[in-house]
Parts: sequence; structure tokens; C-alpha cells
Amino acid sequence: MIPLKITKRDDLPRNKAILIRTLSVALSIVFAGFIIALLGYNPITIFTSMVKGALGTPIRIQQTTLKAIPLVITSLGILVAFKMKFWNIGGEGQIMMGAFAASAVALNFDLPRPLMLLSMGVAAMVMGGLWAFIPAFFKAKMGTNETIFTLMLNYLAIKFVTYLQYGPWKDPASQGFPKIATFSNDAILPSIGGVHMGWIIALILVVLVYVFLNHTKKGYEISVVGESIETARYAGMNISSVIIISMLLSGGLCGLTGMIQASAVEKTLSASLSANYGFTAIITTWLAGLNAIATLFVCIAFAILVQGGNYIQISMQVPASVADMIQAIILFFVLGSEFFLQYKVQFHKYIKVKKEAK
Repeated sequence: MIPLKITKRDDLPRNKAILIRTLSVALSIVFAGFIIALLGYNPITIFTSMVKGALGTPIRIQQTTLKAIPLVITSLGILVAFKMKFWNIGGEGQIMMGAFAASAVALNFDLPRPLMLLSMGVAAMVMGGLWAFIPAFFKAKMGTNETIFTLMLNYLAIKFVTYLQYGPWKDPASQGFPKIATFSNDAILPSIGGVHMGWIIALILVVLVYVFLNHTKKGYEISVVGESIETARYAGMNISSVIIISMLLSGGLCGLTGMIQASAVEKTLSASLSANYGFTAIITTWLAGLNAIATLFVCIAFAILVQGGNYIQISMQVPASVADMIQAIILFFVLGSEFFLQYKVQFHKYIKVKKEAK
């Protein structure tokens, strides 16, 4: 009999953690390659084409960067909440409501470009923060389940924007097509290096969030509440205040993503604007180990994976299902490695000895 024993690790050396993650990536590529070969494709050709499709030319790098920007900023927002073990699944809704607030400013005010963009950004962060404040308030005061609460708010936000798109905000000049009017040039983010300046905003936010969580009193309180509410209460921390402040910040960052997508990518407001970034950011946040610096690199890697998957669909006529499957296999292995980082699996052999009756 060989029983399986699973025990929680007390502390894992950094070199072993790196080894486990490296092995998970290597195994995911091998397994994905095996599946690709079974489907009749050349694995080496597929993988090299994915890399070329994401990084092969300046234009492809720009496309990869465009996918990484909203993912980085949204992941930072999710990270702040997750650091406190507040499971904010509402990134999609906070992105949409941030885009809504930014669009309200863009469509109703005539301001100089710097002031217009600043006003849109502030409005988006405030609205995203307020949308996140709703579940935070009920969690702090009534102990409600934030996972279900934030998830349901996603659909409410999306349906609200859909209503605006098909109803009161529908552009009369769209000839019956359900479309909101395009923003003026003053409401569109300028480009720097061939990509809108959202990439600069993302890099600045990575540094700011890292400093906030690791080198400020409020960031320390968020970490303590996440580790143990009882310890935080014993230390005299205001638990409700920490929950609400962290969620205002979390929702504000997600709302800023909405503003950037509406201004620089869509150039208007649409119900499909969030593009599942709120859900994808949950994965990238976990893969980054709730570390702001690591989040940047994980999101870039994920953007490469997505852009490469899109490329092989077009250039090699690979079905979308195959590209999605490759992404899913790689994510499955990488996420699965987190189990082995947290737990130790041991096999113990027991020899059963029968006592002879005397």
C-alpha cells in the first residue's frame, strides 16, 4: 500500500519555487505540443509562429502591447483587493462603469485636450471606485459574500451600457446602427512610440502600487487584514475602513482601464469594451503571486500568448478552438504549479506485518 500524504509547506526556498514554475511551463509546452501533433499540426511550427506573431515585427509588438496595457492596469486593481483576501470578481463591471463615466465627460463637455483627458481619468476612477464601494460596504457592515456580489454587478454594468448604446445615447447619425457617437480628438489619448500613452500610465502604476503595498502604512494594513482579521483587530486597525479604502482603490484602477479603452482603443463607449479583461486579470494576478512588479511581466507574457494565438488563426488557418486550447493547456499547467508551491506531496510505503499466533 502506498498512501499519498499532502502537507502544507512552511517555507519554500526561492530556487525551488523557480524550478517548479519553470518545470510547469516546460511541461505545458510539451503537453500542448503533443496535442497539436495529434491534431495534425507541426508543434514547432505552431509555437515559432505564435512568437513571430506576437513579436516578429514592430506592428505585431504594438498589437501585443495594446493587449497588455488594460491587462496590467486591471490586474493591479484586482491585486489590491486580493492582497486583503477580498475576492473582487467585479473587474468587468468596474471597467464598464469607468468607461461610462469617462464617456459622459467626453460626450458632454468641450474642454482643452489635457483637461479633457484628466477629467475623463478622474471620472473613470471615481465611478469605478464607487462601483466597487457597493460590495465593500455590504461586506464591511453586513458580512455579505463579495464574490457573488461583485460578479452580479458585472452583468448589471454591462446591461446598463447596452441600454445606453441601444437607447438614449444612440448616435442619431449612425443610420439605425446601435452605436454611441465617436469621441472628439480632444478626448483621445495621444500615441507615444506607435502605441497610445496608456503603456506609460501602466508602468507608472506598477511602481506606485508596489510602493503603496510594500512601503506605506495603509499597504501594510491591507496585508495584515489579508493575513488575519483577528490580528488586525487586535492591533487596533479599523477593519471596515481598510476594506472600503482598498476596494475604492481597486475599483478606481479598473475604472481607469475603462477610460483608456474607451478613449484610445474604441474611441467611443460600447458594451463589448471590457473584452473579458476583468476576468483574465484574476488569472494573471494569481500567476504573479500578488506582486505588482511580477504582474507586469506575467501580463506581457499572457498578451504574447493571446496575440500569438490570434496570429496563427489568420496566417496558418488554425481553428480558434485550437489556439484557445493551447492557451488553456499552458494556463492549466502554470496555475497547477501553484498547488505544488503551497503543498508538499509525499509517498509513504507501509509494510503490513502479520503476527503469527503463538
